[in-house]
Amino acid sequence: MSTPTKPKERSLPKIELTDAEAGALEFPDSTSRSYNYFTPQKMRATTYEDVTVDVQPDPDRYLTQGWVYGFANGPGGFPVDWTELKSSDWHEFRDPNGEWEQTIYRNNANVVRQTQQNLENAKRANVYSNFPRGWVKFLERNLGAWMHAEHGLGMHVFIAAQRNAPTNMINNAMAVNAAHKLRFAQDMALYNLDLEESHIEFDGQLHREVWQDDPVWQGVRKNVELLTAVGDWGEALFATNMVFEPLVGTLFRSHLVMQIAARNGDYVTPTLVGAGENDFARDHSYSRVLFTLLVQDPEHGEANKAKLAEWLARWVPLSLRAARELQPIWSQPQERTITFAESLEAAKDDFRTMLDELDLPEPKELSE
Repeated sequence: MSTPTKPKERSLPKIELTDAEAGALEFPDSTSRSYNYFTPQKMRATTYEDVTVDVQPDPDRYLTQGWVYGFANGPGGFPVDWTELKSSDWHEFRDPNGEWEQTIYRNNANVVRQTQQNLENAKRANVYSNFPRGWVKFLERNLGAWMHAEHGLGMHVFIAAQRNAPTNMINNAMAVNAAHKLRFAQDMALYNLDLEESHIEFDGQLHREVWQDDPVWQGVRKNVELLTAVGDWGEALFATNMVFEPLVGTLFRSHLVMQIAARNGDYVTPTLVGAGENDFARDHSYSRVLFTLLVQDPEHGEANKAKLAEWLARWVPLSLRAARELQPIWSQPQERTITFAESLEAAKDDFRTMLDELDLPEPKELSE
């Protein structure tokens, strides 16, 4: 009987640790479970910062080989020259609303839930039948027309502009802005449908004719359509949130509809429009923070002020003209508590406050 032979031993190279492997280098956060690669605004990073800051890579910060992708016959990634504004550090901006995925769904779900409950209660109580005829005509013509403005800004201004900014923090804020506009337009469309089905004399299709042909609304329509054609994302954001919205949007929503609805026996419309006005307050907040950073930039601040002044000269006359052409609708409701002159002056005062904060010159058109 033969004895089994032992397997031949093989010679394998021994592993030698050279401290060149990943994880060997020690750095200040080596023992921390919450390593940060950015400087948070406060002592600890917020969840918003953790999931937003530097999610969009930037060769100037981390990618030593340049952009890893690009466009045909064009620059790669997110070029800073897609706006004429300049910044020493675009990554300094933080959204004061701290918008990230959870807050977007939570906040909008709350608004939708409140709006749906409000509309259901109104239908259950049959409140539409008690609206004065003049107020019903006001809603079918003017609230429906404003729906087109909100949809146009959301779909064709903010959705387009949010792709072009150089950091994820700015893009996120503008993307939420777009969601606000589209949701508000949808809320008004559903309200329009409820009114049409409520067995009162209400033409749910009239808003199209008003938006396209009514001379009162053609200034607003022109302003919105010109905004959709702006290629510079910085100008689009400034001209919309810092000029058109304060002088036209707030004028219509806050200084007209929300002022006179209750006097006409309507508690439904102010809740709906108030949600849209609250959206704008949040969107205006991040816009002011961003443009404040740009005008105070140690290297480019003065050049940015000059550029914003140029944009004011281009857009303020257009928005004021649109606002003044809306004047006839102030006399349409039966019950009203405020004149057009009072509403416009209130909107101008808010606009002047914003200009003072940004240290920008007041356009001569504001005093005319």
